[in-house]
Amino acid sequence: MHGESTTLKRSLSMWQLVLLGLGFMTPMVVFDTFGIASEETGGHVPASYVIALVALLFTAGSYAFMIKAFPNAGSAYTYTQKSIHPNLGFMVGWLALMDYMFLPMVNALIAQIYMTSWFPNAPAWIFVVVFVALVTAINLLSVKGTANMNSYLVLFQIGMVIVFVGISVWALLSGKGVGSVWYPDAFFSGDIETSTLISGATLLCFSYLGFDAVAGFAEETDNPTRTIPRALFLTALVGGLMFIVASYFAQALFPNVSDFNDPEASTPEMALYLGGVVFKAIFLTAGFAGTIASAISSQASVSRLMYAMGRDRMLPTRWFRHLSPRTHTPIFNTLFVGVVSLTAVFFSLDTATSFINFGALTAFTFVNLSVIAHYVVRRKMLRSAKEVLSYLIIPTIGAASMIVLWVNLDMHSIYLGIGWAVVGFISLIYSTKGFRILPADLNLSGTNKIDESM
Repeated sequence: MHGESTTLKRSLSMWQLVLLGLGFMTPMVVFDTFGIASEETGGHVPASYVIALVALLFTAGSYAFMIKAFPNAGSAYTYTQKSIHPNLGFMVGWLALMDYMFLPMVNALIAQIYMTSWFPNAPAWIFVVVFVALVTAINLLSVKGTANMNSYLVLFQIGMVIVFVGISVWALLSGKGVGSVWYPDAFFSGDIETSTLISGATLLCFSYLGFDAVAGFAEETDNPTRTIPRALFLTALVGGLMFIVASYFAQALFPNVSDFNDPEASTPEMALYLGGVVFKAIFLTAGFAGTIASAISSQASVSRLMYAMGRDRMLPTRWFRHLSPRTHTPIFNTLFVGVVSLTAVFFSLDTATSFINFGALTAFTFVNLSVIAHYVVRRKMLRSAKEVLSYLIIPTIGAASMIVLWVNLDMHSIYLGIGWAVVGFISLIYSTKGFRILPADLNLSGTNKIDESM
């Protein structure tokens, strides 16, 4: 592995990026988390999705600004490392690792829920093992092959969301649920509490992680400074609108969380109620496709993050920066994430989601702060109203929005996140010899150089 010159290959188009992002977001996840979210928001899931979308659109703007400055793999880690400080960049990357590493586990757990509903007597761990093996095998392909497979799975999900909306309209007009297509209480009612809506938005924000995944493919995209900003906004907007519309009709059909026997397994119950056994089978197939697509995208994304950290010597370089000469993909990282994903057999869906939220909100916050640090502090770009809006106001609102969501995390998420951060901080102290050396040599022009002698 010494002296290797293999690089990531630029082969992704804008729409492949959007579909990778939507695959990461998983359109069908709106149904998987609906029961939990309805309980959290007091029956106002669509309203929380709107809050999360508005907050994250500001952060999407910050990602767009940073990708123009640093069109490299690594996303939030890279931006913080090069704009603020390498030590802080390591910590952001470490917390993002927690975020990305647990998303494949969440998908494995959701797939397990689907399969257990059909095969209740089979050991649950078997479904996790088979699922992780399948996703890992797909990610060992070239990034273009992975993107093509993901596209088919995402389009299938989008089609099923459209079918769900159509059947829901028919069911509501037939007297099911609230008995009307018009249900404004899903967004606002007399007993609504702002704190519960924000808490719900915090829970649901992990659904929007797709646009962050898009930024991670910067070194595998043609003309990334132009393509990725467009893909970022399209991913967030298309995904957000699907979440809002689908959750609105789900809320109209199931206005009370007591309608579910198990809020954590709401998808099978919703499908059975809406269309019987046949529709349940089709719906769960689409949901299963969604978990595969999301796991493909998330595993691919975290492997690129680890590649960037390995290339900067923040993770063991010998392994984590290695790329396959044949597929131009980080195969060791992919296998490593697959092995970690197998630990899903020891976690619940709620616990794994808690890990994701802490890491995601931390990464989003520092992307916004990186814009201010790079454009305002370093480059002094406040010479026009446009620059003030772009490089100060938008990221400030984005960071403030993330902090509001962050402080509304449940204590379980905070404790888990702090524990993970402590482990990372100890590792940082060790690797920097007590902060006497920097964890990586930086090239602030935006190009990462690899010491071929390592």
